[in-house]
Amino acid sequence: MAKQKEGAEVSSSKVLEQLRGKHVLITGTTGFLGKVVLEKLIRAVPDIGGIHLLIRGNKRHPEARSRFLNEIATSSVFDRLRQENSEALEAFLEERLHCVTGEVTQPNFGLQPEAVRELASSIDAVINSAASVNFREELDKALSINTLCLQNIAELARHNPSLAVVQVSTCYVNGMSSGQITESVVKPAGEEVPRSSAGYYEVEELIRLLKDSIADVHSRYTGKVLENKLVDLGIREANRYGWSDTYTFTKWLGEQILMKALEGRALTIVRPSIIESALEEPAPGWIEGVKVADAIILAYAREKVTIFPGKRSGIIDVIPVDLVANALILAVAEAMSEPPRPRVYQCCSGSSNPVSVGEFIDHLMAEAKTNYAAYERLFYRRPVKPFIAVNRTLFDALVGGARIPFSLARRMMQLLGQDRELKVLRNLDTTRSLATIFGFYTAPDYIFRNDDLLAMASRMGEVDKVLFPVDACLIDWAVYLRKIHLAGLNRYALKAKKTRGSGSSRVRKQAA
Repeated sequence: MAKQKEGAEVSSSKVLEQLRGKHVLITGTTGFLGKVVLEKLIRAVPDIGGIHLLIRGNKRHPEARSRFLNEIATSSVFDRLRQENSEALEAFLEERLHCVTGEVTQPNFGLQPEAVRELASSIDAVINSAASVNFREELDKALSINTLCLQNIAELARHNPSLAVVQVSTCYVNGMSSGQITESVVKPAGEEVPRSSAGYYEVEELIRLLKDSIADVHSRYTGKVLENKLVDLGIREANRYGWSDTYTFTKWLGEQILMKALEGRALTIVRPSIIESALEEPAPGWIEGVKVADAIILAYAREKVTIFPGKRSGIIDVIPVDLVANALILAVAEAMSEPPRPRVYQCCSGSSNPVSVGEFIDHLMAEAKTNYAAYERLFYRRPVKPFIAVNRTLFDALVGGARIPFSLARRMMQLLGQDRELKVLRNLDTTRSLATIFGFYTAPDYIFRNDDLLAMASRMGEVDKVLFPVDACLIDWAVYLRKIHLAGLNRYALKAKKTRGSGSSRVRKQAA
């Protein structure tokens, strides 16, 4: 583990003092953010009492410990810890890392009642980062993991009245709201939902109606048709109540579940914006998988997309994953040291260090033109086409109009016995599909504020500002987007291009 700061500095860290000897449960550590939180706690909070991980077993590794060792501990997220002190890391994993085999969506996490009580009594805080981040998830699945499972988190807290709960949500629970978006309970922009005197919304009846609709769809369809109908149902219901997609709608419902169940208790909701690669920790550019903005970047890099619905002057709110992890750790420390009450923090960049959609695109294109060869897994060649953001009406007209003659051409080819797919038609379909999923995020009419988060970080003191930075003003967007993020995508998220004659199974391994 990393060397501690000088003794005087360490002793003045409120976070390190508050977490000394404490036990924290984390869910979702098979995911991107959960891994970064885990790594930072191990590396930066050496005196933490213990870290408990709720991990679902799978076919290959039915037990949580086995899955952790084989699928999480092997991640490149721990490379820095291994290099700095591999023996200390191994000792921590052996002595203070506790794995619990369980499923967050099942009552009692699938554990026996006594095991749940024992778990609750052995921890001081829980960070719930488990979620389905699929924007077009089937409604029943999204409701299960983003909403209903929070009843299980609340039940765990009922066994331990002093337990601090930190819930990872998203800035986009603000739905179709516009303007300056503060850290507060979100009012639906669509159909009305009853509001309680405590400020949260009463969603039990709404959830019951959603369950009835899900049951009706299940009774009428099967197979792939059923999946598509459940996706459509989720989007339709989300739009009806004021959200662009199923993910953000079900995350908002989850917030209301927790605020009601834990009224008067230590509950902190942390809402990140678009989480992308690390600014500094555990390594600049560290990322796992392709995230929201990356799907569009990748499509441009592979020359599949040249136009996209977007508002060049709008603020695209991107936040590096390490700043989000730090916000969660600060929130845990605060919740365990301050009087219990509900708190909401937004971890974002739009209000303090904004980058516009136009600037984002320009940085990407400039780097692609001047330095594409440095990112051999991202750019197969120098892109020759521009990447243009246009308003939605024009986009729909351009893509729809362009698609018609190519669709006719494909039909003619099929009639002539040629079943070859037209590349240009495939690219148009890719563009339209990406626009359907992500178009809302590239035409923003809002600016997320994080005044409360920054005020909390200031209260923690100067030492913790250095140890656990959350301020987006630390980001130089030209450097981050052009050098750190693209390099991270190239190194960590993408596989090498297949070489001719290598065979489908002979692909070079991803760089560590």
